[in-house]
Amino acid sequence: MAYHFENIKLEKGMYGRSGRSFSQTLEELDPSEHYRGTPMEGLDAFQRQLKRFDIKVKGAGSDMVEKFFHNSESAVLFPEFVSRVVRQGMEEGSILSDITATVTRFDGMDYRSIASVPAEADKKLLRVEEGAAIPQTTIRTQENLVRLHKRGRMLVASYEAIRFQRLDLFSVTLRQIGAYIGRMHLEDAIEVLMNGDGNNNPAAAFKIGTNPISGTAGTLSYDALLDFWSQFDPYTMNTMLVSNDVMLSLLKMTEFQNPMTGLNFQGTGTLTTPLGAKLLRSSAMPAGTLIGLDKNFALEQICGSEVTVEYDKLIDRQLERAAVTSISGFAKLFGDASKVLTLK
Repeated sequence: MAYHFENIKLEKGMYGRSGRSFSQTLEELDPSEHYRGTPMEGLDAFQRQLKRFDIKVKGAGSDMVEKFFHNSESAVLFPEFVSRVVRQGMEEGSILSDITATVTRFDGMDYRSIASVPAEADKKLLRVEEGAAIPQTTIRTQENLVRLHKRGRMLVASYEAIRFQRLDLFSVTLRQIGAYIGRMHLEDAIEVLMNGDGNNNPAAAFKIGTNPISGTAGTLSYDALLDFWSQFDPYTMNTMLVSNDVMLSLLKMTEFQNPMTGLNFQGTGTLTTPLGAKLLRSSAMPAGTLIGLDKNFALEQICGSEVTVEYDKLIDRQLERAAVTSISGFAKLFGDASKVLTLK
């Protein structure tokens, strides 16, 4: 049985199309829906092209890098392979999805978000009498632009150095590049959560031992956590982002010393907190700092581009100093949905 994907002409021009990625261009030429009920069902257009050229990218039997360059058409697939593996590295172990309420795709470098800043009276759900005015919620664009940042790494290697390397091994390095880029985006997200996005919307900051947080400065206690938790009404503190030292303080609290918490941690590595929030640890957090947030309302991630590679260099086997980049930024949605607690 002949398939349409076997006859598609691959060329450099399929990259760099405005508003279209290489994968989207392939899908337009070779829609996956046409393969329902066939052995190709479950593969996307790019994966079908790998099968067309018999390129195995995973497992002990993976091919060498040079397999992509057996002819000019299969070489066109190499930048997309690099992009996908880097993206996989960004997503593996990433906690960005756990702290962002929504992701916005945006083609540009300067983005203007929207905001609703209700007064205390506006948060009350008042009864509306017959003929009375209905309370309003005002949504407006932010005064200042949210700047997106390009983050990336340089892939420095000669084709001769990697041509005989297995793709599975080469993927390890690419995933590491993705992990570095993901870490940079996380640092940007933490900066916006704590200090705002330039629209005078930093998170409310509290210190242990300073009203309304009880306790002794430098020491994290369960009572201090309760005081911090109580500041979130009408939001819910369903996520806690902590530094390494704060994580250790939490683990040593008496309230964690119960059989179910220990069993979950030892068996799965997953922690629950006494307050029911999802606990996330990151070395990108400043020491002695805890961010509490309502994940559903606190942060917007703006993606200016997917993972981008210098496809001309990769296709032409000029790997020396080929840039791998991603453009992303973050905007505060509801300022009161995130707050910062510092031990000192």
